[in-house]
Amino acid sequence: MKTILIKELNSFFSSPIGYLVVGVYLLINGLFLWYFNSDFNILQAGFADLNSYFFLAPWIFLFLIPAITMGSFSDENNNGTIEILKTKPISSFGIVLGKFLGSFILVVLAIVPTLVYVFSIYKLGLPTGNLNFGATLGSFIGLLFLASSYTAIGIFTSTFFKNQIVSFITSIIITFVFYYGFELIFNDSFSNDLGVWFQKLGMQYHFLSISKGVLDTRDIVYFSTLTLIFLVLTKYRIDNEK
Repeated sequence: MKTILIKELNSFFSSPIGYLVVGVYLLINGLFLWYFNSDFNILQAGFADLNSYFFLAPWIFLFLIPAITMGSFSDENNNGTIEILKTKPISSFGIVLGKFLGSFILVVLAIVPTLVYVFSIYKLGLPTGNLNFGATLGSFIGLLFLASSYTAIGIFTSTFFKNQIVSFITSIIITFVFYYGFELIFNDSFSNDLGVWFQKLGMQYHFLSISKGVLDTRDIVYFSTLTLIFLVLTKYRIDNEK
């Protein structure tokens, strides 16, 4: 697994991909949060918090993470190197976990620089330091859980296609369904209890729950289970691929 992980990280940072991903993420957030004249602009909001960032980040990752993972197994299938990987003294799940961690670490490296936003909000608050640290910390933790699920979905999707663009688009669709699709299902035609049940199937519900600053085990179990399910499905795919 360690060999696969190092190989994945080297592939990201020996080419512009890794730097581009981090740069694009920081640029988009920076422009919307600090420069563009929009509802997301923190300086124009009138109050110091990072709600705009935590609203934008899941949607940016909806496109960015599939772009990172689209070649995980698509390249291997296209080049025929997947069979070589299978002959190595490493389990199928080790291969999957190595690729997953490689992509996930890149996402984490994109998130880390945004911690400077916390210091900025801390200084901008009146009085200085007027910041809900519990909710902010919870939101960052929720973002990491969300990114892990996005990454697992992207890795899984890449096993189906040799074409990276098809893998990219399919991953976006599946991730969108799990993040916001269940929210769309909830409408006035459903009873309140049934509507809430549908919402709980989606990632957004649990992300918003963690963002309140309370680490509910149900939310942690949800994201951990969802990530594990897609990783196991990925292992099954590469084990049974002809």
